[in-house]
Amino acid sequence: MKLLLTSAGVRNATIQNALIGLLGKPIADCDALCIPTGMYGHPSLGPGERAWRFLSGGEPGCPMVELGWKSVGVLELTALPSIDESKWVPKVREADVLLVAGGDALYLCHWIRESGLANLLPSLSETIWVGLSAGSMVMTPRIGADFVGWKPPTGGDDSALGVVDFSIFPHLDCEGMPENTLADAERWAATIPGPAYAIDDETAIAVTGSTVDVVSEGHWTQFP
Repeated sequence: MKLLLTSAGVRNATIQNALIGLLGKPIADCDALCIPTGMYGHPSLGPGERAWRFLSGGEPGCPMVELGWKSVGVLELTALPSIDESKWVPKVREADVLLVAGGDALYLCHWIRESGLANLLPSLSETIWVGLSAGSMVMTPRIGADFVGWKPPTGGDDSALGVVDFSIFPHLDCEGMPENTLADAERWAATIPGPAYAIDDETAIAVTGSTVDVVSEGHWTQFP
């Protein structure tokens, strides 16, 4: 699986060019599935209007669904355990890209595992995972205590899927988020047992195999 891990979607031409490079063909030739699940676990995002805005391509500040895909479908992870895998696994395999909304990273992680999608991910070698905020953080080993909101019924720490070996602090210096300064990111990074990045909303991290590239029209910091 190839990854484009964004803070706020495909916000600029540099990130969009990186996406097209991962896809290997124009966006208009690609089929997408969008995953809104993480939004439901976040107190200010969903369920409700914000989830609908993501699904309908009505979030111009966080472009994902509205990029001009050939087709867009919905993959709701909370529904998958109640239906046969034959109903949804082929659709995931046929998709060129998974567009994964933000929200609560641990809630999203829980449902990626519970739904069975986590078991499928290693076989999706040509699929592109485009994450937005928590949709990016869920692929990391740890999200850090600062970002823990929802907690699974069985307990646990801040561990996520660990598909990549670095952690992400999104929305660096974002207007309206006074707790997301570089100083805050530095304190967060000090609690993370591994490499990490702080990225602003004009930055993304592209991952292909062992190759990691930061693509940006904004600013970012890498913590060793």
